[in-house]
Order: sequence, then structure tokens, then C-alpha cells
Amino acid sequence: MRIIVPHHRTRAEVIQTIDQSLDELLQQSLPVKLVVQQRTWQGSTLTFNVAAKMGFLSSPVKGTIEVTDTDVIIDVDLGIFQSFVPAEKAQELIGTRVRGLLN
Repeated sequence: MRIIVPHHRTRAEVIQTIDQSLDELLQQSLPVKLVVQQRTWQGSTLTFNVAAKMGFLSSPVKGTIEVTDTDVIIDVDLGIFQSFVPAEKAQELIGTRVRGLLN
């Protein structure tokens, strides 16, 4: 799924905010427990892998966050949790959380 959030900051400021807040962002965005296992910045693109747990289910969640001069572009694969969390709901929750970080 793709989420695009416009911003009005410098690219460096947005990258710093996302890097410092990634754990909190993921933890509060979805109704599953997420633990960041890997995150790597290459230029202005963050690649991440997290372990997601909900009840007895566990699945990897992976994606990228690209910061452009005007947008934050989040591509995320929720794995098996996409069956339990409607895409529209996940997009809304993540988008709202990212906008909150950037304001």
C-alpha cells in the first residue's frame, strides 16, 4: 500500500523527524504490536523491516519511506495483517500519524 503525505519542511528536517520517531510512529499507527528489526537509510529513502504481532499471529512487515522535497512517500507491505486491517484504515492511521509528526 502507498501513503503520500505532503510536507512543508526541508528534506533534512523530515528525515531527522522520521528517523527519531520511527518506533513511535509504527507502534501507534496500527492495532498490532510492531518491533523494528532493521532500518537503513540510503540517501533520502528509509528501508525498514518490522516484526508484527497480533494475538497468536506473527508476520514480517516491510517497506520504504521516501522523503522528497514536498512529500513523504510510504510504501508498506503489511503481510498477513492486510487481511485483518483494511487498507483504507491503515492508510488513514499511518497518514494521520505522519502528518502529526510533521506539523
